[in-house]
Amino acid sequence: MAIQILMPALSPTMEEGTLAKWLVKEGDTVKSGQVIAEIETDKATMEFEAVDEGVIGKILIPEGTTGVKVNDPIAMLLEEGEDASSVAPAPPRAAAPQASVSAPVAAAAVVPAAAPAPAATGARVFASPLARRIAKEKGIDLAAVQGSGPHGRIVKADVEQTKPGAAPAVAPAAAAGAAGSMPAGAATPTPTKALASGLSAETVLKMYQDREFEEIALDGMRRTIAARLTEAKQTIPHFYLRREVKLDALMDFRAELNHALTGRGVKLSVNDFIIKACAIALQEVPDANAVWAGDRILKLKPSDVAVAVAVEGGLFTPVLRDADKKSLSALSAEMKDLAHRAKSKKLAPHEYQGGSFAISNLGMFGVENFDAVINPPHGAILAVGAGVKKPVVNGDGSIGVATMMSMTLSVDHRVIDGALGAQFLKAVIEALENPVTMLA
Repeated sequence: MAIQILMPALSPTMEEGTLAKWLVKEGDTVKSGQVIAEIETDKATMEFEAVDEGVIGKILIPEGTTGVKVNDPIAMLLEEGEDASSVAPAPPRAAAPQASVSAPVAAAAVVPAAAPAPAATGARVFASPLARRIAKEKGIDLAAVQGSGPHGRIVKADVEQTKPGAAPAVAPAAAAGAAGSMPAGAATPTPTKALASGLSAETVLKMYQDREFEEIALDGMRRTIAARLTEAKQTIPHFYLRREVKLDALMDFRAELNHALTGRGVKLSVNDFIIKACAIALQEVPDANAVWAGDRILKLKPSDVAVAVAVEGGLFTPVLRDADKKSLSALSAEMKDLAHRAKSKKLAPHEYQGGSFAISNLGMFGVENFDAVINPPHGAILAVGAGVKKPVVNGDGSIGVATMMSMTLSVDHRVIDGALGAQFLKAVIEALENPVTMLA
């Protein structure tokens, strides 16, 4: 029985991807763990490894194809004695992916789809020839093994992880399916699809049919940005808190530190101090360290701070985990590494997913102030503007000049109320205006 190789879900929110490159061709023999293709998501290019052994009988999706849906068949793997001419691909269905995925740089934290339940006693058991051979050698009853391959098929890894004499496992997914839940591996419907409104593409094209224009197709990243930000503005009740922070003490302190760290090749940016200040504030105001989880709020313990990084065609929000526990130099080095790999799309999903809070800094572009859109499920995002010299009234009533920076906190009112948001923003500003405290 030919095996369908299915388009995998590389992240919990992935619905489609691009089959960037095939590393095998029809007729090639593949082994378990062999990289057979490269898959592009909206955020990264991932290697695609075969789980089973066999011969590539037919490639169903040519390389370069965009918009391939998760769990659509992309190739057929033949077992011993099978002929490619007799293979007919089955229609797409929601099932566990046929391969494991790994990032080029770091292992991907992919949430696996629940595996189908094993075959009932007396029913036909679907297993690869290699899995059957290993099971026979180890004295394992295949009816007791829970398959992780397509449609519950038992593969080599399943048998190797099973102890002889093990009782048949009851898969949670089977019980959930009986209760009418979504099939394992099925992509979660995006709320923005149902809520999206506005002029159709045809209508807009007609409006500009007598004008010269270039039509740019949306890639995966731009589609995801459009969907998530539409969802954010339609479903999240935003409110905004605005403050200015006096930067003079921070700029002097930063210059002293950078001079002292010259020998180590460390150069701290203002953004490094902002990340640290926000991480500390999340600990000082723990109720603000929270995310919206549909029907509940998740209050996080660590300070996991996401930072928006502009890349060609969109942006990433890599996450600096446990930022409150790291030194300024460690945060600076980690941020530089994440930003560099983000721009070449080499981040693994676990490096840009998660966090409870985000920072978007457009100060380096001369933007003095702006309102950022919350990145769900975060409870808030801080928009940071440029430092600008302004006249200020000093404590003794005299007029002076100071470097002032605008900060706007966009808050999800379902998670954080006004007074709590104000407390958090105050804690951020106190840390920035007294930078030496960030070393304590």
